[in-house]
Amino acid sequence: MCLGVPGRVERVWEAAGIRMAEVDFGGVRKEVCLAYVPEVGVDEYVIVHVGFAITKLDEASALETLALFRSIGTLEAEFADPLAESGGSP
Repeated sequence: MCLGVPGRVERVWEAAGIRMAEVDFGGVRKEVCLAYVPEVGVDEYVIVHVGFAITKLDEASALETLALFRSIGTLEAEFADPLAESGGSP
């Protein structure tokens, strides 16, 4: 399942003319494309779906959603490495 997951923008840069960011999802950090939300900056929250930030979100809503996802095990499932779980390699 793919969810729109809230995360906090830690760092922003440009790569090949595209704004990118390192986003923290409650301890898990991923590289995310900011093309759809060019106004977002460091320390702001975004909803991310399949590697793209799709909307800006207020901090209270983001933290509440992350806590809910964590309490039901959704964060772990969303960010699980299927190769690590199966003991396989790429």
